[in-house]
Amino acid sequence: MKNHRLLLLIFLLFFGLSSNCAVGAENDYQIGSGDVLKITIYDHPDLTTVARVDNDGYILFPLAGRVRIGGLTTANASQTMATKLAADFIVNPQVSIFVEEFRSKKVFIIGEVVRPGLYELSGPTTLLELVSKAGGLTRGAGRKATIRRARSNGATEEKSIEVNIADLLQSGAESVDIPLLDGDSVTIAKAAVIYVTGQVNRPSAFTVEPDTTVIKAITMAGGFTPLAAQSKIKIIRKINGVEQVIEKVGLHEKLMPEDVMVIPESFF
Repeated sequence: MKNHRLLLLIFLLFFGLSSNCAVGAENDYQIGSGDVLKITIYDHPDLTTVARVDNDGYILFPLAGRVRIGGLTTANASQTMATKLAADFIVNPQVSIFVEEFRSKKVFIIGEVVRPGLYELSGPTTLLELVSKAGGLTRGAGRKATIRRARSNGATEEKSIEVNIADLLQSGAESVDIPLLDGDSVTIAKAAVIYVTGQVNRPSAFTVEPDTTVIKAITMAGGFTPLAAQSKIKIIRKINGVEQVIEKVGLHEKLMPEDVMVIPESFF
């Protein structure tokens, strides 16, 4: 089953198919203005109510009156309603809340996806599902996705959530596939690259991991040519915006994104 889900996720992301189903996200869905809820109380069918959440996050419910549940998950909202009803009206009420109609929420995705832009989503949607709706990742996509969202207290200050999207894609783990909220902004970063030039068989730009070393980069570039001065490798690196040249670099030196590695010709 796990392998089946993994294959499905890969298919969705790289072939641009979208899913209308938010697997595992509904339990984390936060109720918001415009949602239509069906509220039932066990053994009290006369209290079954369908209510729309108003712009301030409140609903009207028989006996309880005006109750604020905006921003809560359905589970937390059920507990809030139960507490409200238990205070004065019903002994040990068992409350169930079902979202009958989801409000339309807007999220923005930019960076290394095929169709970046603003998306209107109905119902619970996760990060991977949004990437799928945006056509999947481009070839230049890196490992990091950043989700920016407003803090829950309504302040203008944002918080950032960083996700290793490469690991998420490989694992397909529902527990770390973050549900998106209204107003979220998602950025898919470019892959980190280095440039290898000079006396190697395939000089080019290469995608690198955080632990990529000089010898690994040389291997990716097809190895040294017979004319390579292997002891005189140098790296051109920008540090605080200033280009610097690092001479006689060792084979196990770690590389940084945007490094230019030069393998000069040996004249002896």
